[in-house]
Amino acid sequence: MSLDTSSATSPDTSRFSVVVQTQDFDLSTEIAALRAGQAGIGAVCSFVGTVRDRNEGDCVQTMELEHYPGMTEQAIAHMIEAARQRFDILGARVIHRVGLLQPLDQIVLVAVTSAHRGQSFLACEFLMDYLKTQAPFWKKEQTPEGARWVDARVSDDAAAARWGLTAQNAL
Repeated sequence: MSLDTSSATSPDTSRFSVVVQTQDFDLSTEIAALRAGQAGIGAVCSFVGTVRDRNEGDCVQTMELEHYPGMTEQAIAHMIEAARQRFDILGARVIHRVGLLQPLDQIVLVAVTSAHRGQSFLACEFLMDYLKTQAPFWKKEQTPEGARWVDARVSDDAAAARWGLTAQNAL
């Protein structure tokens, strides 16, 4: 599901999108689509998160991600709009996978374009810090000892706080 994150008066609403999906994504394809026809782009910053095979010292066999369809996309769309207000960006694309994932699988893509690198780096980091602490996703890891829900870390909350995002997820 793709949500338009901008108002009707914005010049190009296709440059800002959110997709939550089960299937994998291709980084080069997504970046090419975000950049297409945009000669003013001088910087692209992207982050791809992947499933690790270890967490908290334990072997991770699988990770299952759940979300509230519609609500999750809308929450991320609002955060992209906040990034647009804070940073001089030309586009942003967030793809987040849900369902059962294996170690090495891609989980999330955040890609941001701007005229200059600084704004892309900042906006990309802002969006990732939001996703780690505020986006309505639930992660469950399967380990040899059984299944467990994954909470945000104290370091994730601290990263969000530098942007003024209040997060109280970590135990």
